[in-house]
Amino acid sequence: MAQIRTIGVIGAGQMGSGIAHVCALAGYDVLLNDVAPAKIAESLAIIGRNMKRQVARGMVGEAEASIALARIRPTEDLAAIGGADIAIEAATENEETKKTIFKSLQPHLSPATLLASNTSSISITRLASVTDRPERFIGLHFMNPVPLMKLVEIIRGIATDAETYEVAVAFAKSLGKTTANAEDFPAFIVNRVLVPMINEAIYTLYEGVGTVDAIDTALKLGANHPMGPLELGDFIGLDTVLSIMNVLYEGLADSKYRPCPLLVKYVEAGWLGRKAGRGFYDYRGDRPVPTR
Repeated sequence: MAQIRTIGVIGAGQMGSGIAHVCALAGYDVLLNDVAPAKIAESLAIIGRNMKRQVARGMVGEAEASIALARIRPTEDLAAIGGADIAIEAATENEETKKTIFKSLQPHLSPATLLASNTSSISITRLASVTDRPERFIGLHFMNPVPLMKLVEIIRGIATDAETYEVAVAFAKSLGKTTANAEDFPAFIVNRVLVPMINEAIYTLYEGVGTVDAIDTALKLGANHPMGPLELGDFIGLDTVLSIMNVLYEGLADSKYRPCPLLVKYVEAGWLGRKAGRGFYDYRGDRPVPTR
């Protein structure tokens, strides 16, 4: 069975940073790449702060965190990722963007390199089809925030072979994660259930059934959710929520997955949630304030 020692992470956003973080703490050497060099520097700073927070909470030792941070090496050259034992794509949730990355990576891959996508909704079979190794391609859907969330969904494409699946499961478990196998259907398990709930909460707001505060309070206290669905949508990113709803709507051809028009309007306005400073809450002040 293939041995994993070096991890290539493509995409230094929220998810890529989290994946690099947990891989380094687990003892793997990590190459971190992004199309924007400034994003890599920002990611390393965020990882450093998050590790310091873990040290302060007694979750990891100071020396352990320092050694882990040193294991993460930034690279602006996508070709450098080709020599890793496994390359994990963690770019924005857009199928064409992801396919372009895998096509660009293709000429630089070593024969043994495994390929994985952290996609939260897009077909693994389709992504694998643009590579020369669909049998060595798998979905590894980490949950956000990666250092805190215990689950990794493992998704096999139609061509993924048994060894690739077994290596992927062993790798995820080596990071201290619990795995759940999901079949290659739109949005897999977690987002097939979670994101339509957020979309329905937005419809509830759109139709005037409740305010932002009322809807989030109702779900937190009435269903014991740690975060209201509109707050959660802002945390995930409303552009990502819309992308997943579109994947579900187009992939399953069922009107129950139609994205709420209000969600579309918020994305068109650039009100994408926390990362943009505004979504269903305005985050630019001392505390979040509902925008409706």
